[in-house]
Amino acid sequence: MEVTQHRWRLRWSFKNATIIVTLFNMVTALCLLHSFFSSSSSTRPSSVERYMKEAEEIRRAMLPVELIKRVKEIQKEAYVELDPVQQKDAKQIAAVDLISRLNNYRSYSDSGSMKVREEWRKRKMERARQRELEKNGTTI
Repeated sequence: MEVTQHRWRLRWSFKNATIIVTLFNMVTALCLLHSFFSSSSSTRPSSVERYMKEAEEIRRAMLPVELIKRVKEIQKEAYVELDPVQQKDAKQIAAVDLISRLNNYRSYSDSGSMKVREEWRKRKMERARQRELEKNGTTI
């Protein structure tokens, strides 16, 4: 009886056990990979496509369509060019506005500053005459 037990132990060494466990793991991994790829090829694209369609519908539902239309209308209105008659009128209106502003500015300025400016202008003219006389006197 001891002989049969001794043979039994020799057959089930650590090396043999490691090989058997490794083969079992490889077979299990191959079965799992096969089942994963075979099931994904038939059911997965349809589920992915369904999720993609649902996501696209949700995204479209969230778009502010009315707001986008209104913004485009406003942009079109902003780029409408004026015809030549309206451009001419706009220029005339701007010129009249500028003239009225200048007249208002002159009316707001006080008479004291007007007198000072007038005196400064007279002194400047007098100095220019003096230089002219000096120029003419030295050239003679």
